[in-house]
Amino acid sequence: MIPGWIDLQVNGYKGVNFSDINLCIEDIEFVSKELFKQGTIGYCPTIITSPLEVYKHNLPLISQACHSKKGAQILGIHLEGPFINPESGPRGIHPPKYIISPSIELFEEFRIWANNKLSILTLDPERKGVISLIKHIINTSKTVVSIGHHMAGKEIIQKSVEAGVRAATHVGNGLADMIHRHSNPLWPILAEDRLTGLFITDGFHIPKEMIKVCLRAKGVSRFIVTSDVVHLAGMRPGSYVISDLPVILEPNGFLHREENRLPAGSVSTMMECMNFLASLGVLNEKELSKIGHENPLNLLGKKIDPDRSNKSINVEFNRKQFTLRN
Repeated sequence: MIPGWIDLQVNGYKGVNFSDINLCIEDIEFVSKELFKQGTIGYCPTIITSPLEVYKHNLPLISQACHSKKGAQILGIHLEGPFINPESGPRGIHPPKYIISPSIELFEEFRIWANNKLSILTLDPERKGVISLIKHIINTSKTVVSIGHHMAGKEIIQKSVEAGVRAATHVGNGLADMIHRHSNPLWPILAEDRLTGLFITDGFHIPKEMIKVCLRAKGVSRFIVTSDVVHLAGMRPGSYVISDLPVILEPNGFLHREENRLPAGSVSTMMECMNFLASLGVLNEKELSKIGHENPLNLLGKKIDPDRSNKSINVEFNRKQFTLRN
């Protein structure tokens, strides 16, 4: 039996956006309760590249919510940015005007505002001064440094790993729209055995053939599923705006930019992502549990409170579906 899913990248859910300046403690508790109903028993609220006012307001609130016993357990905060690639393509839907150069001083401000509850920082390993920042984080905190939203090559990726980087965020996404067939970030990330890969297996962000290849490259021990779910999850299909960018939510759950149909985050929960992964028929229940539960906890060095695991998940392999068992 699987005790529940662990999601390291939750941007929001059912109208609540963790990067919204108007975020309140009740919003966070609402998301925790709703995710728990969907089988997610632990997660990292994620703030994307934002104005400093958002960090100053939202980090203390999420830190406070980490002590809540209601719903899914908050395992710390995931900062996705602001130290990422500012170019169109690799920056994804992050607003370019708030992307800044790596700064030890600013990271320390973030850490103070978050009361030392920064679990993951996603950054671009190519930015000037980033190696010093990575070493500082590794030497002074328990924050996991992950690379994402970048176009780094083999040498830069290896240097970042040697400095302390341990993971790669939503591998296969956060890239330029067109990449060289050989000289691109994908191959060194997949080939680097010291890197754990985070993958969005919602059926839209990466095709099933790539998921299978990534599984073979990373192995079950270095593969983690994340949802990258955004606040539009649970909303009706239609036209919306994220970070001043027009997006469309299709009836089938595909959320994309209006202009070019590139993904704009996910509206799939971990349950749906794990369902899609299970449907490929390449992993057994023990392996699925490792990828969706054990690996993310091991990456963070965290444990789930025993009372959060009272809702287990049953795998019905004949239908390739997970169902909640009451």
